[in-house]
Amino acid sequence: MPDYAASMHSSFSEQAGRDEMSSYSDEETRSFDYEEKTVAVEDDYISSDEDDVESEHEEQDEAVREDMRKLQDDAILHGKFRLINRVGEGTFSTVYKAEDLTWDQGAFQAELLEPYRSPKKKRRTGPKRQYVALKKIYVTSSPSRILNELEILYDLRGHRAVCHIKAAFRLDDQVVAVLPYFPHTDFRLMFRTFLVEDMRHYFKSLLEGLDFVHNATVIHRDIKPTNFLYNPKLRRGVLVDFGLAEYESEGGNCLCKVGRTSYTSSFVSKFEKIMDAAQGSSPAPAGYPRNDSRPSRRANRAGTRGFRAPEVLFKCPNQTTKIDVWSVGVILLTFLARRFPFFHSMDDADALIEIGCIFGQQKMQRAAAEHGLVFDTTIPSISEKGYSLSRIIQWSSLVTDLTGREVQAIQLLKHLLDLSPRTRCTAARALQHDFFNNPEGDDLPWGGDDPEQLQHHATQHHDETACDAGDDVKLI
Repeated sequence: MPDYAASMHSSFSEQAGRDEMSSYSDEETRSFDYEEKTVAVEDDYISSDEDDVESEHEEQDEAVREDMRKLQDDAILHGKFRLINRVGEGTFSTVYKAEDLTWDQGAFQAELLEPYRSPKKKRRTGPKRQYVALKKIYVTSSPSRILNELEILYDLRGHRAVCHIKAAFRLDDQVVAVLPYFPHTDFRLMFRTFLVEDMRHYFKSLLEGLDFVHNATVIHRDIKPTNFLYNPKLRRGVLVDFGLAEYESEGGNCLCKVGRTSYTSSFVSKFEKIMDAAQGSSPAPAGYPRNDSRPSRRANRAGTRGFRAPEVLFKCPNQTTKIDVWSVGVILLTFLARRFPFFHSMDDADALIEIGCIFGQQKMQRAAAEHGLVFDTTIPSISEKGYSLSRIIQWSSLVTDLTGREVQAIQLLKHLLDLSPRTRCTAARALQHDFFNNPEGDDLPWGGDDPEQLQHHATQHHDETACDAGDDVKLI
């Protein structure tokens, strides 16, 4: 492993301790001892020149080319990587596809991979290109946040469905992380044509990676289609972008932590009595109070709009790995309804209204009461009991009858989109569902697109975003 990767940790620990803006604690962090630990990676995990050869000939904007030239001329990268193109850009980082020039020179890749290769997968002879993803993290990110992401990436090594870190180094006032490059197809080219059988492989790979992450007590916080790079040809994907991830903690005080159903029920009953009494008085003015004297709730709200769980929107201080499971449910709902994005709210209030339109006022009131809050609205589109997920999917996808496998998928969806984090299933429990282990009935009547054709379309549209930094709005 190069020296710049091993020395990165100490300098950033010093800056992280001085960073007052970070929301992370100044706990003693683990050292990146790359020479003592290795990473188990499959041979097909890292892309070769057989994958997406057309990407090297893609037209680049002049500003992008100039940025790549400056990065390429840096002494640290020179002779080690050859930048090919920019494949992703987000709020906090930019991702480049690059050729690893030291692969055939006995560099760290061979060191890491050799003990795990089977005899049939020994390194091939001859000129073979190997690609990596270089994630350049901007200086606008706090040092503590950068260090947190790199540590989590290092701790989550060893699973083929989770992106790990290969190296990291300082580049002036920025940090560059070297990640595996995984060829994949843009989600927007898949979600309308996937068979339910394709969905089964997609979500099995996603939940397996998420289960591995959750077993390490890590909350990803930003599960969405662009952060799960799926290859339909291999029928597996890789979970990426841990920029918002954090280790699960005890959290703050919240009624949901107590988990007493009787108390929640009494809270709702008391709320209903208050509302009945208020109906006889003059109605309160509509809208938000100009000077609200009520104490504000503070909690982590990080995530992408449309994929955040109800407890995040309710600002619950006791958030767990269950918020990632909700996000998986939103992706499954997108597949089944053939609608992306399914939720498209601009703020927390609108997001709760969108969810309320599906589940109804009664369930939303109980969900709010579980966190010691009150949910009340006079919006006519939010009915008392809401609508079934089956009805919503049939309406959105314009189908009259659901196949047997679609019914199984909807049964799984009900466990993923449970408003209560206490009763919402875990990733491990979801993997035990019959949708994955005992598929029944027929699949969709149409054939969908060939995986290789999808891969070709993805190349033509220049939509690959290897180890994407996140191209959607992230709310902090």
